[in-house]
Amino acid sequence: MTNLSDLSTAMADAVEQAARSVVTVRAARPVSGTVVGDGLVLTPAHLLHADEVPVITPDGQTLTGVVVGRDPGSDLALLRVDGLTIPALTAGEAGRAGELLLAVGRPPGGVQASLGLNPGRVRDGWLHAGAQPFPGVSGGALVNAQGELVGVLNAGVRRGQLLAVPAARAARVADLLSREGRVPRGYLGLATQPVHFPATATPDSLEDEGAFPAGPFAGGPFGGGRFGPGRPRGEGGPWGGRHGPGRGPDHGGHGHPGRGGMDEARLEKLRRFRERFAGGRVGLTVVQVEAGSPGQAAGFRVGDVLLALDGEGFTHPAELLSRVRTRAGETVTLRVLRGGEEQDVTVGVGER
Repeated sequence: MTNLSDLSTAMADAVEQAARSVVTVRAARPVSGTVVGDGLVLTPAHLLHADEVPVITPDGQTLTGVVVGRDPGSDLALLRVDGLTIPALTAGEAGRAGELLLAVGRPPGGVQASLGLNPGRVRDGWLHAGAQPFPGVSGGALVNAQGELVGVLNAGVRRGQLLAVPAARAARVADLLSREGRVPRGYLGLATQPVHFPATATPDSLEDEGAFPAGPFAGGPFGGGRFGPGRPRGEGGPWGGRHGPGRGPDHGGHGHPGRGGMDEARLEKLRRFRERFAGGRVGLTVVQVEAGSPGQAAGFRVGDVLLALDGEGFTHPAELLSRVRTRAGETVTLRVLRGGEEQDVTVGVGER
């Protein structure tokens, strides 16, 4: 068993290694930036109010970072910094639940780090760092015990929590921004509403009891008719769809710190929803299929119940919207309950 002294040394070495590839970005307030390529730095988008920003290197040089593009979905912006010769961090894996993670930032006072535990899963495209946030940590590197990059940090998504964009997603965002200046937003073209499966129920018994709507906006345990024909709220059903700019990374625009994927009112609604239906299973009933959409091309129909996307279930319609919006151009598999039988349907996520 590794003794405490050896573990402490290993953690310090990992922080030192990561810190070589973390810079200070003087945005609306000083934050960090993670070097992800030759002269390329990722940093939070919501704090960049200009197209150029000073970047301070670990050895104290002040260089100019030019904004190549912003991705509201991940709240990441890519900076191109001429003269930056710092190497990018090697990408790694977060590992198993309970393994140590390190949040490394470079606020104006110098390198700072906090220790966390891997929670074991990514939710809504974000990895919980399990570490204590500190001023200037956003844009820094979340690394494993080997000093490898597992995510780019953001303390402004959910109040009091330090989250990270997983390294693979961050690399994809950086690649798209460097080549195209934007990240396409994925969609399926399915409007949905939730349906609850009691823990002891079977799909057949639920259909016998009329738990699933028989047609567009027809009843169901959540009263789908309240939205009326021609008023789908977008792919996420009553909780997804149109939101204006300035609502945080999952709402479009550049957002505000602490607003994140859902505002406080929506988070409270989701919390109450989960408490009310704890112990059962939640599916998403398709209440409208957009004409010409990927969902229509894949053969989805009104009344289908979506049970899982790539093996992971849903607890709320907003999760479907959130989980496909970062996967434009990819193929996903949806587990569908149709006619009392479960089946897998593959669908290409569209772009817009």
